[in-house]
Amino acid sequence: MYSDKVMEHFMNPRNVGEMKNADGIGKVGNPVCGDLMWIYIKVKDDKIKDIKFKTFGCAAAIATSSMITELTKGMNLEEAKKLTRDDIANQLDGLPPIKMHCSNLATDGLHRAIKDYLKKKRKKVKNARGRKSSRGSRRICKS
Repeated sequence: MYSDKVMEHFMNPRNVGEMKNADGIGKVGNPVCGDLMWIYIKVKDDKIKDIKFKTFGCAAAIATSSMITELTKGMNLEEAKKLTRDDIANQLDGLPPIKMHCSNLATDGLHRAIKDYLKKKRKKVKNARGRKSSRGSRRICKS
């Protein structure tokens, strides 16, 4: 049913655990099967410096989470945003059709983590600009 690669990543998952002070977090779930997944990323110079996951689910959900961390560590964000469920499944030498949704969860979790990071980054930039402009905006009125 499962390939040797799927079983290897299920039995010995890589990059498992929560990440303190993650730059981005993606949480996804599938209410039909009950799988729940968190993807945590640390970003430096627009590259995924570190990535971890926490998954509650079947063997395929755990294997796809593990594989996505292996594939994306060191990858730039633009490349990572282009990953598809087929990319993950192919790296695992395939998944049974009924389990393809697991690779979708993994890519969705990654994409949400990247989106969360970019949102936080924009907010930081916006706040930094606001502080700079408010400091130098004192006016002295002379009558």
